[in-house]
Amino acid sequence: MTYEIHRYPADLIDVVYLGGERVVIRPILPQDEDLTSAFFGALSATARQQRFLSAMRSLPPGLVKRLTQVDYTEHLALVAEVFRDGREMVIAEARYARGQDRSEAEFAVSVAEPWQGLGLARLLLGKLVERAACSGVQRLVGETLASNERMLKLAHAAGFAITRSLQARGMMHLEKTLAPWPMHPAAARPAAA
Repeated sequence: MTYEIHRYPADLIDVVYLGGERVVIRPILPQDEDLTSAFFGALSATARQQRFLSAMRSLPPGLVKRLTQVDYTEHLALVAEVFRDGREMVIAEARYARGQDRSEAEFAVSVAEPWQGLGLARLLLGKLVERAACSGVQRLVGETLASNERMLKLAHAAGFAITRSLQARGMMHLEKTLAPWPMHPAAARPAAA
């Protein structure tokens, strides 16, 4: 299958060392469907519940396609991966997606349990905040379970306001107003025709 990608944000590719391992952070690609399915499938039931707010055992194919086929402006997704035995393995993902109100984007972050507590979620969220602000997003919002202490701690440390959700019991609403950032050159380029 051939994919056409306009404006792949290669400037977001980064290499960091966490827990003594080399971790590559990069924007997701359409051909990452199998890696994405494997990542979410390997999460514990609790982690999947926290990420999707439902007890999915596996991701439906249509959802996998929506998670991997992004335009990098309205919907940006980053993955963190390591290489084991010559194969890629996704260990975290973070994304934002704009809705009808283009000034606002919903965000999500998920990190495989063995990689939690090493600063990976903080790093990914920081990259999302910066790129969202450069793309004109004024607010990042999210919902999480009131029991998701790691996400609440991450959001608090990143400057998000945390309030009880008005939409559902047991949920917390996360919101951060983004300061305008200078337009990043990669985010400012018009789409290729």
